[in-house]
Amino acid sequence: MEHKPSVVMMGLGYIGLPTAALISSRGLQVTGVDIREEVVETINQGKIHIVEPDLDGLVHHVVNKGYLKAATTPVEADVYLIAVPTPFKGDHVPDTSYVASAAKNIIPTLKNGALVILESTSPVGTTEKLQELIFEERPELRGSIYIAYCPERVLPGNILHELKHNDRAIGGIDEASTQKAISFYKHFVVGELHPTNAKTAEMVKLVENASRDNQIAFANELSMICDKAGINVWQMIALANKHPRVNILNPGTGVGGHCIAVDPWFIVSEFPEESQVIRKAREVNNYKTEWALEKVKNAALQFKVDKGRDAVIACMGLAFKPDIDDLRESPALSLTENLERDNFAVLRVEPNIESDEKMQLYAIPEAIEKADIIVFLVAHNEFKNLNIPSGKIVIDFVGLKK
Repeated sequence: MEHKPSVVMMGLGYIGLPTAALISSRGLQVTGVDIREEVVETINQGKIHIVEPDLDGLVHHVVNKGYLKAATTPVEADVYLIAVPTPFKGDHVPDTSYVASAAKNIIPTLKNGALVILESTSPVGTTEKLQELIFEERPELRGSIYIAYCPERVLPGNILHELKHNDRAIGGIDEASTQKAISFYKHFVVGELHPTNAKTAEMVKLVENASRDNQIAFANELSMICDKAGINVWQMIALANKHPRVNILNPGTGVGGHCIAVDPWFIVSEFPEESQVIRKAREVNNYKTEWALEKVKNAALQFKVDKGRDAVIACMGLAFKPDIDDLRESPALSLTENLERDNFAVLRVEPNIESDEKMQLYAIPEAIEKADIIVFLVAHNEFKNLNIPSGKIVIDFVGLKK
């Protein structure tokens, strides 16, 4: 009978929890570790703290079966996965302190033959630093454990399917670690597992998101050009995409999320002289949010000139992309907060969040009724085919009214 390794998942966020649930659904014993006690309690009740299709049912099932449990500290296991945040600090410098903290927490529990896999998006060389950190505290483990890097590549809203079916690049600190990690992922991934080394796997993840960022920057730049030229950018892109070798993405309010808005800076930080295009794409996408903000402000100021009173602005969508509740690095949220800081009357609308202690949210019908200016910042399904009363000013940054 095949041995099923025990697993510790460090981090139970948007990637860690779905991954832990999927692994445990294959009959592996998984301990999910998170520093947030409320998250641990929620999961141990068979519930979830994030919005992701089909995840609630899966977590409920594996917790009730006893395959998944959550804790605030790690236990001894065969495999350790690290899926903690890697934001940036200061001048877009990567912050790997969460990775280091997770590593230090598992070091006392490591045993001979253990496999440590870093999944967090990380600067090139982070896996090697992880190795140094472990062996510095546990030198007797040198040559006795396996360490690898395997980045996730999933789409929020379709995470469970993509975790299982997408190909993975897996890079160990040595060939034995690569093969050990591949054997582990075969328990729950049906996509192809591509062996490489740790540095290449780290760069693959960064480049994938930098590529998307560049493509979005092209679309966002076109949207600003077309606005100045009096051209409907949505119609123009649709026609340009009729060319068999052209595939322009749709523009938006900017770029957000834990990956595309962050990861390219990891490359720029390490290779500032060489990464000219990558840096410029980041700047274009950040500027698009500022540009959109000015468009809304100007519309509100013109309304006051015309009507003699302040406009009420409905900000439709706060998440960083359609049909999710994730606010990380969201350009829509940033634009909304900037309007509020400048004392504009704002109604926040986010249909994917039921309630939030930190902000007042409005239902779609109420916001449309009360608002003078309706600003579409995210292309949520709930915003499609809305009946907007005549006389309302509509500003659409995401092509809902194209």
